[in-house]
Amino acid sequence: MRGSWPLILALWGAGLGAAMQYAKISIIYDLLGGIYPDGGAALGWLVSLVGGIGIVLGVVAAMLVARVRYRRALLGALWLGALVSAAQALLPALPLMLGLRLVEGVSHLAIVVAAPTLIAQIATDRQRGLALTLWGTFFGVAFAVMAWAGRPLALTAGVPALFALHAAYMAGFALYLAPRLRTLPQEGVLPSFSLATVLTTHKTIYMSARISAPAVGWLFYTFCFVSILTVLPPYLDPAVAGAVMGTMPLVSIAVSMTLGVVLLRQMPAVTVVILGFGASALSMLWLWIVPAGVMACLALAASMGLIQGASFAAVPQLNAGVQAQTQANGAMAQMGNLGNTLGTPVMAMALAGWGYVSLPVLAGAAFAAGLILHLLLASLRRNT
Repeated sequence: MRGSWPLILALWGAGLGAAMQYAKISIIYDLLGGIYPDGGAALGWLVSLVGGIGIVLGVVAAMLVARVRYRRALLGALWLGALVSAAQALLPALPLMLGLRLVEGVSHLAIVVAAPTLIAQIATDRQRGLALTLWGTFFGVAFAVMAWAGRPLALTAGVPALFALHAAYMAGFALYLAPRLRTLPQEGVLPSFSLATVLTTHKTIYMSARISAPAVGWLFYTFCFVSILTVLPPYLDPAVAGAVMGTMPLVSIAVSMTLGVVLLRQMPAVTVVILGFGASALSMLWLWIVPAGVMACLALAASMGLIQGASFAAVPQLNAGVQAQTQANGAMAQMGNLGNTLGTPVMAMALAGWGYVSLPVLAGAAFAAGLILHLLLASLRRNT
């Protein structure tokens, strides 16, 4: 099992399925009004409920995944996700659909905590940087696939066909992975689970300069990534807006998988993340000087690509034990969902109040904050 690229790729494929739990609703959001004509503002919750679960239960999911063991947690989450998507294909009444999205949030969390932990254990030391950089692309790749293939499917065959295909995808990966994942060491099992343990674990994570560091940076990355892609298009030249917005995620992924991997072989992952935050902040300065400049947008995407993969690679570099890695991945899930949830509304409110200039100022400040906090946490690690 150790060093098996087919297995690593299959775990990444499971991660794509988890990201599609977000993407499948986002890419058909404009179609939901026709399915639920009386839904009104409640339709927005169909998108955000999965993220809300992540904010509240990110660390709790890490604890539960460790208790039930990573293999069982991952397979159970894949089967749960398949069942939920199959039920969604029936287009139930809106209250039931909202309930299914809550359940889907649990499936999503278990996958994004268990899969990268398993990848870190399976990959050899030489493979780990590349493997976790690949994992870091799962969100962008899933949204791209859903935009290119999922939405056309929904438009031609109907929304139920999209949900049914996602159910089959999740079930297929559960069937493939079940015989290939072996039992993991007992060190990942927690002795107890209670409210006191949950609170203590949160304190342990966020008081640790090693466990919390990837998640702290991830908060500012996710705050900016989705929000910038959401609010930037109206300020771009309409003739190139579509091409720029379609290219930015691809540039980010390409840089992550090329330059990012090369840098990870030469320096610690946290250093690569810091370089990414610095370059992103400079790109926002460029976007302030040249409003909505195409090359500045692509430079920003390239800079964020360095943060993307290296943040996940930092987890095993900073945390040797499986339990600590699981806690770090849980914290990343929690902070990532918080960043995704807050980024777009905060950015939209700032733009409504102060116009375009608030975009480079707010995002630039967020990137600078990520850089500064990573430097402070690195200093704390050196001193302790």
